[in-house]
Amino acid sequence: MIRQIKKTSVVIFTDLDGTLLNRDTFKFDEIKDYIKSLINEGITIIPNTSKTNAELDNFIKELGFNIPFITENGSSIHGLNLINKNLPDEIILGREKELILKIFQKEAPENLRGKCKFITKMEKNMQVKILGLTHNKLKNALTRKYSIPILFKGNYEQKKNFFNIIKDIGLSLHEGGRVINLCDKVSKVKAMNRVVKILKKTEGIVKTIGVGDNYNDLEMLKNSDFPCLVFNDKFLLDTININNCIVSKNLAPNGWQEVVKMALEKIK
Repeated sequence: MIRQIKKTSVVIFTDLDGTLLNRDTFKFDEIKDYIKSLINEGITIIPNTSKTNAELDNFIKELGFNIPFITENGSSIHGLNLINKNLPDEIILGREKELILKIFQKEAPENLRGKCKFITKMEKNMQVKILGLTHNKLKNALTRKYSIPILFKGNYEQKKNFFNIIKDIGLSLHEGGRVINLCDKVSKVKAMNRVVKILKKTEGIVKTIGVGDNYNDLEMLKNSDFPCLVFNDKFLLDTININNCIVSKNLAPNGWQEVVKMALEKIK
């Protein structure tokens, strides 16, 4: 179990795929002992990811430590009571996917809806190809409560217009390395800020390290005290504008350890 964090608390909010987990194998064996050492030192690690509850349960089992986490692009927060027993076990920030789909079908223009391909409606071999997952891992990734994974088959201008329209109807789109997730008006940064606000009331000073590797992590990084970007050869570094961002030379998972070490040195 996590030790109660100190009055000057260090909290690491981290993406998983391509950041802490290898982009292709989804493994993190090389840095597992380092992560455990951080937790044993009293540092709180909170995965902040597009992954589902079921996927996070599997990650936690593999890690061997029960830790808090944020799922489905900021739709739900879990396990804050592990930090302080007086904090809630669960906070829901997003509406359920059935309602999101109903709003989408009613409010989004038909010509743009027609360019959306729902991952859950595809043949299993296509799901495997797109998500890079098989068997139970594929099932867990598709067992979503608050988000709908899609592919958008349109040009740049149509995609840009699509994002704006979805925002106008009170929903959001989050683009990761493989798919776009249609969600309620939630985000990783909103969930992170909610957690930080709660912890500041109960735990004192909170220093945050934000770690990501892609565009949907940038706002989380911008709102962290120590933003960290794990190298991604499919991500254009010159497109980011984050002051004092620490960038790794290595891919995940080793890149995660690299940037976290540098961030912790700055905190000291």
